[in-house]
Amino acid sequence: MTEYVVYTDGACSNNQAPGGQPGGWAAVFSDGTCLSGGDPATTNNRMELTAVIEALRRTPPGSRVAVHSDSAYVVNAFLQDWFSGWERRGWRNSRGQPVENQDLWRELLRLVRERRVTWHKVSGHAGDPLNEKADRLAVAAIPRPAGGRTAGRKPPGGER
Repeated sequence: MTEYVVYTDGACSNNQAPGGQPGGWAAVFSDGTCLSGGDPATTNNRMELTAVIEALRRTPPGSRVAVHSDSAYVVNAFLQDWFSGWERRGWRNSRGQPVENQDLWRELLRLVRERRVTWHKVSGHAGDPLNEKADRLAVAAIPRPAGGRTAGRKPPGGER
C-alpha cells in the first residue's frame, strides 16, 4: 500500500476583519511535491481545510496518508471525532447552529473515508522544515490586491 506524508497550511491576510479576506493554502509532500492556491475572499479556517482537501485529492483512494498540520481546527475535528455529533445532529453544532464551512468539511470527510489517514498536530513556526515550507507557500499564494500588499500571517490567537 502506498503511503504519503504531507504537511498542510492555510493563511489569511487580516483574518480579524469582517467578511472574507484574501487567503492562501499549501500542501508539501515529503517527496518534494508542493501544491498551493489562493482565494480573494475567504477565512483562515477555509484555507486550512482546502489545503488538506487538495492534498488528499492527489492521493489515491485506499492509500495511507499522514497529514501534518498546525491547525487545531482541522486536526482536533478528527482526533476528537466532531463528525459523529455533527452528523447525528443533522450537521448542526452543539449550540444547534449549522456547522461552519460545512461544504468543505463534507468533502474532506468523504476523502478521508476513502483513505487511511492519520492526523499529526505540529506546532506552527517551531522550525519543522516541511511545516515552515507549507507556511511560506500558503502566504505566497495569498492573492495580492493590484498595487497593494497583504501581511499574510495568521494572527496570534486568531481564527484557526
